[in-house]
Amino acid sequence: MNRMKSDLCDLRVLLVEDQPDSRALIRNMLIELGITQVFESSDGKQALQFMDTAFDFIDIVICDWNMPGMTGVELLRQLRSADPSFPFLMVTGRADRGSVMEARSSGVTGYIAKPFSPTQLEAKLRVIFAKMPGR
Repeated sequence: MNRMKSDLCDLRVLLVEDQPDSRALIRNMLIELGITQVFESSDGKQALQFMDTAFDFIDIVICDWNMPGMTGVELLRQLRSADPSFPFLMVTGRADRGSVMEARSSGVTGYIAKPFSPTQLEAKLRVIFAKMPGR
């Protein structure tokens, strides 16, 4: 499937965030950017189950790092085993060098620290997909 999008509004996003308020805020930012196909999961295990049937349908996972049951990094590693280049944006309050390095070593496509604006989210998404020719 071609995941490279000329316009972000065509993206199909799986948003994984355990905090309902944070999930709603990010979903609203995505909608503000014109991205209306936003699927939600409240934890990594639920996201993994969803991706079992929707892997070829979803264009990018936007995922919180800190979640009970399965962290964002654990979810990332699981998805990497199926597709090493699947677009994955880590969203977190952990902006220290060690956390960034751990996310990178796990194969994260992009990393954005909370709090962020819709403009920052849009810029990060555009960078991710610009780096992925042919997807």
